[in-house]
This record gives sequence, C-alpha cells and structure tokens, in this order.
Amino acid sequence: MRAGVIGAGSIGGVVARALRDGSVPDAVLSGVLDPAGPPDLPVLTLDELLSTSDLVVEAAGQRALAELGPRVLAAGRDLLVVSVGALADDALLEELLAAGPGELHLSTGAIGGLDLLRAAARMAPLSRVTIETTKLAANLVQPWMSAAEAERLRTASAPVELMRGPARKVTAAFPKSANVAASVALAVGDWDAVEAVVVADPGAELTSHVITAQGTAGSYRFEIRNQPSPVTPTSSAVVPHAVLGAIAALARPRVVFR
Repeated sequence: MRAGVIGAGSIGGVVARALRDGSVPDAVLSGVLDPAGPPDLPVLTLDELLSTSDLVVEAAGQRALAELGPRVLAAGRDLLVVSVGALADDALLEELLAAGPGELHLSTGAIGGLDLLRAAARMAPLSRVTIETTKLAANLVQPWMSAAEAERLRTASAPVELMRGPARKVTAAFPKSANVAASVALAVGDWDAVEAVVVADPGAELTSHVITAQGTAGSYRFEIRNQPSPVTPTSSAVVPHAVLGAIAALARPRVVFR
C-alpha cells in the first residue's frame, strides 16, 4: 500500500520517516505534502500525492482537513484523519462522508476505550459520559485568551479548570488539545451526551485523559497518561504510533480488533 502524508511535523514526520524506513510491513511512503519541504523526505504537490497514493494520512491540523480532505476522498484515495476535532463541524463531517469513493478512517490518537464505548452506546444510550483532560498549564494557552489569562496560565502554581462543557464547545476552544473529546463523542454517537473538561496543571509531567461513562451496559473508567511529544507538547508522543498501527492494519488486515 502506498501511503502519502499531509503534514510532516511532530506527528506526520514520525509517520512518514517510519514508512520511508520500512517499519510498516506492506506499506511504503509515496511522499509528503508540507510547505516546509523537509529535505530528507520526498515532497510532492497535492496532485502528485493523490496520483501516487492509495492512502493519505492527514496530520496537518483541522484547517488542512477541511481544505484537502474532500479532495482526497473524491480522488478515490482513502483518508486517515488525525485531526478528529475538526469533525465537531457537522457540515464538514457530512461533506467528507459524501465525498467518496475514497473511504474515511479516524485515528484513535492518544486514547483508548473507544471500541467499548461504541459497543455500550449501541446496546443502549449512555446516561453520562465525561472526559477530563489535564495538560501542562503553559501548553494550554490559546489565541482567544486575553494577555492576562495567558500570563495566569504561564505562572500558575496550582491546577486550574479552564473549561467544562459540551464536547463540541470544548473541542472548538482547544483545537490542538481536545481531539480526544471529539473522538469520544463520535464513538458514543452523541455530541450532546459528552461533557469535556480541560484542566491546566503546572506540575503535570504527563498528559492525562480520564474517561468515565455510565449506562445500561455498565460503568466504565479509562485513565490514560501519555508522555507529551518532545517537539509539540500539545500532542502526545504516542499519536504517530497509533497512526502507524492503523496504517499497518489497513495495509495487511490479518488479526485486527474492530
């Protein structure tokens, strides 16, 4: 399987170099689309990427997904999405679903438990779902914050709850940090059923995601504690490896949990 990558940063760069180096059986790198033009990777135009790829990995952010995702799918190429938070926009999700003949795939990214949440919600609607994300305070500064708010985060000496609300709202407010909230909402199949919380902790060495859910099927609690990416601390270091696992499963679907 020929895989192209949109974005060669902290996620896409790891994915592209692993593919280039033969780390994924039955998958090879066709090239990357990235304005920075990393010198050690084959840089292609979008048309070149589409003509030489079977699968395209989006690892360039929500705007890139909105601009390029429909074109990838319309060209008949499968698309693996990393910026799942962009799908809080129902119109974009519908556009991607209708854009085929390429198939749409979502990366699990930094969290797990999505398969069980999906199964439980399918049995009966979940009565309560919460995801609480805790990150290093300085890494949660957002462009919409006032200078005073941003400085309060950078100099915080204790944990601060920054936002609590519907998953769709929190995902929009923290686009680089709340893809996980979108993933939970999509797994559950109900954006309104998921409450998301973002906590800034000046002492957080690891990025924490605590997912709790209750319903007819049972009661669930998942706690994930990831090392931040050394290049982009707003993301977890494990994310590109989740992407590589998905590519491996698509390239050689032998023993795959679904």
